[in-house]
Amino acid sequence: MILDDTVRHTDATRSRRAFLTSMGVLSTAALGRTRATSNSLAARDATGQLRGLVPAAHYLFDPGLVYLNTGSLGPTPLPVLDRTVAAWKDLERNPVFYGYSRATRAMDEVRAKAAAFVNCKADELVLTRCTTDGMNWVAQGLTWSAGDRVLTTDQEHPGGRVCWDYVARKHGVVVDEVRISPGENDPRVIVDGFAAAITPRTRVVAFAHLLSSTGLRMPVRELAALARSHGCLVVVDGAQAVGAIHVDVKALGCHAYATSGHKWLLGPKGTGWLYLSEELGTTIDPIALQSGRASYSDSSGVGNIPGVLGLGAAIDYVSAIGMARIEAHNLSLRSRLHAALRDVPQLRVISAAPGPLASPLLTFALPERITSQALYQQLMDRHQMMVKMVPAQWLNGNRISTHLFNTDREVDALVAALKTELA
Repeated sequence: MILDDTVRHTDATRSRRAFLTSMGVLSTAALGRTRATSNSLAARDATGQLRGLVPAAHYLFDPGLVYLNTGSLGPTPLPVLDRTVAAWKDLERNPVFYGYSRATRAMDEVRAKAAAFVNCKADELVLTRCTTDGMNWVAQGLTWSAGDRVLTTDQEHPGGRVCWDYVARKHGVVVDEVRISPGENDPRVIVDGFAAAITPRTRVVAFAHLLSSTGLRMPVRELAALARSHGCLVVVDGAQAVGAIHVDVKALGCHAYATSGHKWLLGPKGTGWLYLSEELGTTIDPIALQSGRASYSDSSGVGNIPGVLGLGAAIDYVSAIGMARIEAHNLSLRSRLHAALRDVPQLRVISAAPGPLASPLLTFALPERITSQALYQQLMDRHQMMVKMVPAQWLNGNRISTHLFNTDREVDALVAALKTELA
């Protein structure tokens, strides 16, 4: 079978110990160690026993690599990778038998699991390949008239922006932007900017939950309420949020929410999902959903079966550790980095200070004498550290994203490397 009964029936009452033990990687001693504080975990990292909140043996990082770029692509842990590969092998034993029967049922169970993870009904969620896929389905699934308007920001990731540029080109839609200057971390200013930019022809208000450029945690609830008061649809790009912070789509008040499984959820590459609130009816009606929202249908066709089943294992993996625990760990590392960068005078931290607007992503601007590309290369070549270059249209800087496998020790090593390279 593609998924054994133990994994298939995992639910919210299953203990962290039972699930992780079922993965076949953790010993009882290792499970006991995961209850330690983040500081003790960081101290033990040098032994190779633990890496952040999880055993070091869960990850296939190159020796010595300090991976600080989950915001681009997350590493898939071995327990999840093993489930994915096992599913693929089972599929190939008898492709039609597994692919059109057991796998179909198992994928719909993953869809239900993903829906529960973000607090919506299974029928409100459809599996996709990535966040961009979901955003594209939303834009293409709406009926447009020339002169309709979309309101977004100038800080959107290209993968969440291209869909609006497409409908502008194809249908004469106007795309309006709210400027969010790098370093602008006042939610009231942002909400006021949206309020001033909405017009009677605005049909969609679209923005990222966490800005890819700076990690700013956008005031989603306030923006959703504003948009709804003007009769606009609210579409959220959640690529940087799901798996990094707690996400409840109902509490956020959005109509649509797209995300990926291969960033903070640490799932197989090429997985994701799209939430479409039941209140929409058929307002968003792309071709892929003409035969319904099931994981396999005449309109969706055959998807990435092993990847989807691996996505279910990834949801189990982060759920077993606990999203509250993961978010606290991520923000603790981020706060440590934010404070330490004050001792690097050549840098200017752009991201919000620790507090309600902070996320596990932190961006800093560089002096003109060094480019983000140059620093990125130096950190990789000389220190084995993988960070993110912020696209030049936003600023000359780099972005750090810390996740559950990162440690205090790695944050401190990054700060030391930055001081060396910018001396």
